[in-house]
Amino acid sequence: MPDVLDAAPYDALLLLSFGGPEGPDDVVPFLENVTRGRGIPTERLKEVGQHYFLFGGVSPINEQNRALLDALRKDFADHGLDLPVYWGNRNWAPYLTDTLRDLVRDGRRRVLVLTTSAYTSYSGCRQYRENLADALETLRAEGLDLPAVDKLRQYFNHPGFVEPMTDGVLAALADLPAEVRDRVHLAFSTHSIPDTAADTSGPVEGHGDGGAYVAQHLDVARVIADAVRERTGVDRPWRLVYQSRSGAPHIPWLEPDICDHLEDLHKAGAPAVVVAPIGFVSDHMEVLYDLDTEAKDKAAELGLPYRRSATVGDDPRFAAAIRDLVLERARTERGEPVTRCALGALGAAHDLCPVGCCPARTPRPAAAGADSPYA
Repeated sequence: MPDVLDAAPYDALLLLSFGGPEGPDDVVPFLENVTRGRGIPTERLKEVGQHYFLFGGVSPINEQNRALLDALRKDFADHGLDLPVYWGNRNWAPYLTDTLRDLVRDGRRRVLVLTTSAYTSYSGCRQYRENLADALETLRAEGLDLPAVDKLRQYFNHPGFVEPMTDGVLAALADLPAEVRDRVHLAFSTHSIPDTAADTSGPVEGHGDGGAYVAQHLDVARVIADAVRERTGVDRPWRLVYQSRSGAPHIPWLEPDICDHLEDLHKAGAPAVVVAPIGFVSDHMEVLYDLDTEAKDKAAELGLPYRRSATVGDDPRFAAAIRDLVLERARTERGEPVTRCALGALGAAHDLCPVGCCPARTPRPAAAGADSPYA
């Protein structure tokens, strides 16, 4: 029998994700949830939804979250961690508010939250905290006794997140012809965000009050590139690139776009490219469409051999990393000594988001931060 691990004072873990449609009839209602308050016409949402319709109107993210839930529950049980795991989404069933209501009815009083976003930014952290605050306010209005909610730190540089991605890059390299393998370019890809959001993400040591989003991705890319060099004996050129831009054309977003970068590589005579989606936890729609469809087609058009490495998904090492983060936070709350695992130069992220971290255009309450009304 495994030793019993202590998660006290916590009595539940909530997996909080984005959500996605699970059939053609869900696509427009899902996009209405995502864009609520922006006044986007239904016809425009149908155009945007074409990416989903190409895959039968189904986003893979929900099934991937179910697989991650299974992996977490198995890991916890195998290692003697008695902590129930719940699941709620921002934009589709199971909705966050409904899941929090279930937590209350099950008698949970201190909840840890894991988001499926590893890096620091408004959309990757603060917006989830705003959604938590909105859901808690709804429950308060219903007269329910609210649980305390804490969010796990951003885990971009935890070994259990980085090491599976490193293995994915090595596997993608091994799938290329031997004669080009040592001259392959690596492209580390993540979601583009507006320059202003990138500039105000943070703070991170050495970058002042902002810049964490780019700094964190660069640090992870460097760690993976160095590990690949050490394991293959070849120093390959690499670059951080961006994908999935969705904003108005006149607003600057992070560049270069992955497809523009592929054109640059082709012009420079690169013999092949491995694209590593380090900004994504699983192979959801932005990976399947933007990388496996759009970028792959662009590479084929250019005659540039192209491989895409794996995301961490439900890798057992990722599940073990979440267990480590849970126990780390529990020990911190109990005032016990803690070892905070992190690779690279930036160190472990903060447990508690400071006031003004990753601000929104319009200030809103956010849970699980230094300025939280629901700490």
